[in-house]
Amino acid sequence: MRPALDSYTFVASGKVREIYQIDSDTLLMVASDRISAYDFVLSPEIPDKGRILTAMSFFWFDALGVPNHLAGGPDDERIPAELVGRSMVVHKLPMVPVECVARGYLTGSGLIDYNTTGAVCGVVLPSGLHEADKLPQPIFTPATKAEQGDHDENITFEQAADLVGTDLADALRTATLDIYSRGADLAAGRGIILADTKFEFGQTPDGSLVLADEVLTPDSSRYWDADSYTPGHVQPSFDKQIVRNWLTSPASGWDRSSDTPPPGLPADVVERTRARYIEAYELISQKSFADWPDHA
Repeated sequence: MRPALDSYTFVASGKVREIYQIDSDTLLMVASDRISAYDFVLSPEIPDKGRILTAMSFFWFDALGVPNHLAGGPDDERIPAELVGRSMVVHKLPMVPVECVARGYLTGSGLIDYNTTGAVCGVVLPSGLHEADKLPQPIFTPATKAEQGDHDENITFEQAADLVGTDLADALRTATLDIYSRGADLAAGRGIILADTKFEFGQTPDGSLVLADEVLTPDSSRYWDADSYTPGHVQPSFDKQIVRNWLTSPASGWDRSSDTPPPGLPADVVERTRARYIEAYELISQKSFADWPDHA
């Protein structure tokens, strides 16, 4: 018989995930259907979003072939029945206090940094690059982990080394670029560009790095359709872009510069966002989301 959720100890809640302690060695990570944008958690939720993120993470943990924090599979008996399909049982590990970002293309905050300084997080790039241009080679651009409600802050490699030590910062850079390259190669074979992504790492007692949290999901990565890729323009992406576009459009009536919470999402925005997340999972995994567990 599967345990009840209240038999576990609540540890923390983020914008999307909730964490419970199973025992001294393992945690239960639960992905909700919540969606956030511009530092607000929005309503209503996106149906099945937590299941999609969990399915994507399990696919990538298996495909990447690198040490990870999983302590069981999607149907682990320690997962409460109602949370099967959106939960992971993971090893409890000390986490490295650095967000590890890999960028293969110039966009987002990286483009803003480049246009101001000619570099991204201190990594100097060739002149004349534009929105969505492919970089000469992928780069490691770390960030500090922000408290909930705050933005992660991009930092240089040297600043990361000050935080965790040069040897660990070197290891993080090597692991991040290696895993990004593995993911980008697999995605490319399925017609998808992995523009950039964010990883988190834990450490084993001997100091070895372990890939943790979610991995290569539409929430932590920018995926673009290779067939429609057009450098010089913002690319349609397989993530919450539909939500962001609506929030910043006149149709929403929301002023992003105000402190007023955003309005509720229209039903068509919710459904199109759900469909986009499912499309990303199915294109990359080559599996049907309909086959993914939904309760036990």
